[in-house]
Amino acid sequence: MNRLSLQDRARILGCLTEGNSLRATTRMIGCSINTVTKLLVDLGTACAIYQNEVLRNLTCKRVQVDEIWSFVGMKQKNVAPNRAGIFGQGDV
Repeated sequence: MNRLSLQDRARILGCLTEGNSLRATTRMIGCSINTVTKLLVDLGTACAIYQNEVLRNLTCKRVQVDEIWSFVGMKQKNVAPNRAGIFGQGDV
């Protein structure tokens, strides 16, 4: 099994955090879209573990977070009436 170097992983994550799509990132880096997707899954798992272990019993009075808008399958205006309200369709 091939392994990505630490530099390639950093380049992929840098491209994605700059707002590039998965396909654009694969073209720029020269790797498979499955490789990028697997790296994202691994990163998400690592982040979830870190947050679960470290971010506990916080004494914060206010928390500011950024929102992310996206769509799944289609934009909300294109969702068929019989599929309206189904989780995972349209705007998320």
